[in-house]
Parts: sequence; structure tokens; C-alpha cells
Amino acid sequence: MKLFPSFGLSFLITTTFLVLIFASCKKEDVINHDSSLKLGFSADSVIFDTVFTTIGSVTKHLMIYNKSGNKLNISNINLAGGTSSAYRINLDGEPGSSFSDIEINGNDSLYLFVRVTINPLDNNNPYVVEDELTFFTNGNEQHVKLIAWGQDAHYIVADTYSSVFPKYKIVADSLETVHWTNDRPYVIYGYAVVNSYGTLIIDEGARIYFHDGGGLWAYSDGLLQVKGTIENPVTFQGDRLESSYDELPGQWDRIWLMESTPGTDHLIENAVIKNGFIGLQTESFIHYANNRVILHNVIIKNMNGFGIFSSVYNIEATNTVLANCGGYCLAVTGGGYFNFKQSTIGNFWPYSARNNPSVYINNYLLDTLDNPVPYALNFTLANSIVYGSNRDEFETDLVGGADSLYFLSHSLVRSTRKMEDGVNFQDILRNKDPLYKDVSVNDYRLDTLSPAIDYGDPAVAVEVPYDILNNLRLNHPDAGAYQFMPGQEKK
Repeated sequence: MKLFPSFGLSFLITTTFLVLIFASCKKEDVINHDSSLKLGFSADSVIFDTVFTTIGSVTKHLMIYNKSGNKLNISNINLAGGTSSAYRINLDGEPGSSFSDIEINGNDSLYLFVRVTINPLDNNNPYVVEDELTFFTNGNEQHVKLIAWGQDAHYIVADTYSSVFPKYKIVADSLETVHWTNDRPYVIYGYAVVNSYGTLIIDEGARIYFHDGGGLWAYSDGLLQVKGTIENPVTFQGDRLESSYDELPGQWDRIWLMESTPGTDHLIENAVIKNGFIGLQTESFIHYANNRVILHNVIIKNMNGFGIFSSVYNIEATNTVLANCGGYCLAVTGGGYFNFKQSTIGNFWPYSARNNPSVYINNYLLDTLDNPVPYALNFTLANSIVYGSNRDEFETDLVGGADSLYFLSHSLVRSTRKMEDGVNFQDILRNKDPLYKDVSVNDYRLDTLSPAIDYGDPAVAVEVPYDILNNLRLNHPDAGAYQFMPGQEKK
């Protein structure tokens, strides 16, 4: 009978046909859910570097890559700001703020278009308009930043990356002198660097805004000159413009000054430095700093780390206010020369417990084995106030092996230690509340009944005849940066 052989032949043909069908299904047609497979992108940030002077829009694109040989399913692509974002996205011709279940073949790519619309005349705009794209694939979450400039300003964007230093852009190169004027604000994204033998001069009234993590850095043998005036001070602060950020610490990193060009001094006068991590960091780096930082009429406030952090350096400060710091208002390490006259150091940090004094000075650094290496120290503070919410606001930590002197005179200091020896202390008014006007808003002017009134030494005041507000103080100098003025108006 032929029935059985005929059935067998049909079965064989059918089976072979099905095998061929399944064999023809390529590996890349099967979605691979392996969590080790991730997307690649043409950039980790999409930066719209157009500075708008009128309302405008710009479109850029982002390439999304599947560099594996396997098909992937992108579970979600989300624009974090959603429909309220300044950005709009379009994926392969389809607009939206969120996309789901997008398949991408192995060794293939997708185009994602991003459009931003900016009104630079809107004063409520932040200087940096940010959003973020989030991609979810095989349990992996990946992010691409979207960055645009929200107002008409000078934008300085880091373009150099290092494993040792933060990302930065050189703004004054070797043998180059650069002026920052007050025509438009400067917005720094990353670090702005003054290179060795370069000079940056910042004119009166200039406004410097730092994005999160940003800072200004004068590298070894570079020079910074900040030349504000009483009427037009220079301001350094974070780039968030909302009123809730006006006095909020920790919005940017620091101003970092290394040893300056030989024969020169860093200068900061008539400036406000606020709302960062460290207001001013000064340190010897490649060689010992024989130069100084000269501070005059400078306010450093609202730092969640230090007001001034110094390491083997020299500072001369007059009419300087250091206020509200989560760590120290002034930390001197590794010795150096420090001369503070007519200065106010007030620390009423409200954000957390503060275990450090306002002022800390030592004369050593630690070597690799944590052994102290002493350095010479000469620290003087006169006609000044050191007062805050802690019982001890002045601390010294000195080791032998180097000449080390400190001397405080005609000043108000909060401390539990005795300050009557005539060697390190002279005419110290200890633990007397200076009665500041209003520490909650950083108003460190003196109230009518302040014991700091008339407590200054005229011999010191003659070197700093005007206070930080340009009031004459010669006849009856007060302690601190502010001379009490009868009938003074609210700040």
C-alpha cells in the first residue's frame, strides 16, 4: 500500500518547510532583554549654545544607538519636565513628551529631535534652562541632559576634562589679560580658569553666576583682580534667580586662588560672595605663596562649608564680613601671614547643628603618615567681632617646631577660654553679645546698645578710616566692619 509512504513524504516536506521558516528568523529579529545591553548616545548632554536676545527657538538632534547585534525594546523615553518643559521632543516624526515600547534593531540608531524655545526678556527665566531625557531599557535607566541659556549673558562652558581637576575652561591664558565688564552677567558652567601668568580683571558692577558645581580658579601663578566699588560691588552667586534661592547655601562650589604671578597680589575689593560651598579657598600649590590675597569691603556669606579656607597662604583683610557657614567662617591651616582689621565674623548657621567654631587656626599640615609638619604662623585680628551661636567661636591648634604667633586686640569674642594674658589677647570683650541688627537676614550692623560701639582702637581705625558702607569711623571707631550710625535705616 502506498498510503503510509505518501504520508511519510508529506510529513517530511512539511517539517522541512517549518524548519526553513524558523531558520530564516534572524537573531536580530528577536528582542533581547539582557540587562547588560544598554543604549548609546551621540552625547551625554544636548547643549543649545545660542544666546538669545529676543524670543527664539533652536532644534538639535540626539542619536540613540543600539551597538549590540540584538534587537532592543526601549520601554520608555520621558522628558522629565513633561508638557510644562521649555523643550519639545520628536521621535522619528512623532511629537510628544513620552514614548513607550520603541524597538531598535541591532547595530541601528534612532533620531530624536529636541527643540527649545526661550524668551530672554523674561526676567523669571533661570540663566540655565535645564531638563532631562530618561531612557528605560532592560531595567536600565539612562539620562541625557538638556541645557539652554535662558537670558542674554556671557556664558562660559567647561570644555576641558581631567581625572584630577574638575571640568574647566581657560578664560585668561598665559600672558593674556582679560576684562570682565558689567555689560551683561557672566554665567559659568563648570570652572572658569585663569592660567599660569594670565590675568583676569573683573570690573565694578559685574555679576558672576555659577551653575551647580561651578567655580572660579586662578591656577598657580595666575592673577585675579576684582575691582568693585561701594556703589557697584561685584557679586558672585549661584545662577538660580528664584527668591527662595536668594540666601540658600551650597548652590555652587568655590573661588579657588593659588599662588599668584610673582610680585603681584590677588585682590578682591567691594564684592559679595554668597551661597556656595567655600567662599574663598587660598593655597600654595606648586610653590610657596609669597604673595597675598587682599580683601577690602568683602562679604562672604551662606557657605555650607567654609567662608575662607586657607592652606599655607597670606591674607590681609579689612572691612571683611564672614557670615553663616556650616563649617568654619575662617579656617587657617598650614600657617601663613594673616592680618584682619575691622572685620565681622558672625555665625548663626540655621540649617543644621554646627560643631565647629567660627574661627580655627593651626600651624601645620599632615604628611602621608598623618604626622604634623609645622609652618610659621603670624595671625592678628584687631577691632573685630567673632561671635555666633556656639559657646566657643575661636580655636587654636598649634604644634611646636615653627615660629607661631597670634594676637587679638580690641575685639569682641565669644569663647570659654580666658583672654586676658596680654600676650595673645589685649582688650578683649569676651562673651558680650554684639547686638547685631538682624542675623536672620545677615544684617550685621550694630544696634543702638551694642557693646561694640566705641570699642575699637583709634590707632587701628586710622588705617581703615571708612567702614564697609563708607561711613567715617575715625573719631570713635567701633569693633567690626560696620560703624554704628545714629538713625541708620533698615538694610
